[in-house]
Amino acid sequence: MKKFIQTIKNIFKIEELRKRIIYTILLLLVYRLGCFIVLPGIDSTLLANMQNFSSEGLVGLLNMFSGGAFGNASIFALGVMPYISASIVIQLLGVFVPYFRKLQMEGESGRRKMNQLTRYLTILILCIQGPAYMASLHSQIPEAAFLAVNKLGWSSFWYNLVSTFILIGGTMFVMWLGERITDRGIGNGISLIIMVGIVARLPYALTAEIGEKVNSTTGGLLLLIVELVILFLVFVAAIALVQGVRKVPVQYAKRIVGNKQYGGVRQYIPMKINAAGVMPIIFAQALMLFPLVFSKFDATRGLAATLSNYTGVWYNIIFGSLVVIFTYFYTAVTVNPTMMAEDMKKNGGFIPGVKPGKKTVEYLDSVMSRVTLPGSFFLAIIAIMPAFAMMCGVNNQFASFYGGTSLLILVGVVLDTLQQIESHLLMRHYDGLMKTGRLKGRSGM
Repeated sequence: MKKFIQTIKNIFKIEELRKRIIYTILLLLVYRLGCFIVLPGIDSTLLANMQNFSSEGLVGLLNMFSGGAFGNASIFALGVMPYISASIVIQLLGVFVPYFRKLQMEGESGRRKMNQLTRYLTILILCIQGPAYMASLHSQIPEAAFLAVNKLGWSSFWYNLVSTFILIGGTMFVMWLGERITDRGIGNGISLIIMVGIVARLPYALTAEIGEKVNSTTGGLLLLIVELVILFLVFVAAIALVQGVRKVPVQYAKRIVGNKQYGGVRQYIPMKINAAGVMPIIFAQALMLFPLVFSKFDATRGLAATLSNYTGVWYNIIFGSLVVIFTYFYTAVTVNPTMMAEDMKKNGGFIPGVKPGKKTVEYLDSVMSRVTLPGSFFLAIIAIMPAFAMMCGVNNQFASFYGGTSLLILVGVVLDTLQQIESHLLMRHYDGLMKTGRLKGRSGM
């Protein structure tokens, strides 16, 4: 405890770090306040149906990423998901399209150009999602809630058009907040905004779970303690999944600089157990909503209901299998053994016992495949843990923190942010946050 208090004092002794932390907190407060500002012309007291609609499925995932703004019909309702979708598309284009691959290799100028294209694509996605969101509002809440239409005489078309522009402006403002946090605050701004939205749901979910267990007459408090212990163990397992890495030794040949000769240096290439991050779970969840399309037809209604049951056996088997498949797919997209082998060759490096060139590419690819296999199964188990929690009697809101997207985002963002804070401390000759060694975040590998 004394070590922790001293670390907090050291953090606030560093003026730059103190300003960055305060700046980050203030901007996150601005975002959270905006999540409760309802779209103009809507009666906020009639949003109960929309909040129920946005509690499950992919819509629930969008509501989680937006910090509850989706269900509140807020000006920030679309959140940062359009920006994330655009970023993923641009990243994939950088693998398959030569023009975008060239931009990736142009350094800072290429990065600025890709950021600009990402913003343009975000606006295009918003122009599609904005009207779709307004259509869902009209279908989920009574028409009496639209005060601008009923009392001011606006037509539905003009009201939806104005609201769409407000939603686009809200998302662009959230993007601006995230960029400001990244530039002048601490941590990655977009990731912190998502994390704050997830954490904001935790007090309500925990309160609801405590209320259920306290009112239970069959050992409710004991069950609550067991649930919290299991949650802690899953959290530790998620940290191990994020930080897990296998090191591949690389021997660099002798180099002559000026008149001095430097001997060979052995370094390591870190192969992450989970190089795909949380993206496989997001892709798999989106695909698992596809059977709902067939729930409207009598012939396929029973099959659709079976495949859409979140606690069902078939749903979780298919969901876990898709997570494994997407983990391999996304790892293959983001990790390029050929480029790694070329960079190694340019710098005069080689893997001991492996010939440079094609053999090195094959070796790196085989190591990555073997490392990804346990990581993909581990990620699949983390993904379906909320279903097991619900089957054991945990309420739906609190069960989402036992795994899946929520847990991995929380762990990854917290570790990245703490790693940046520790870097500031070590740079100024203070002790780090851990006695046993430096923190390793997703970006610290």
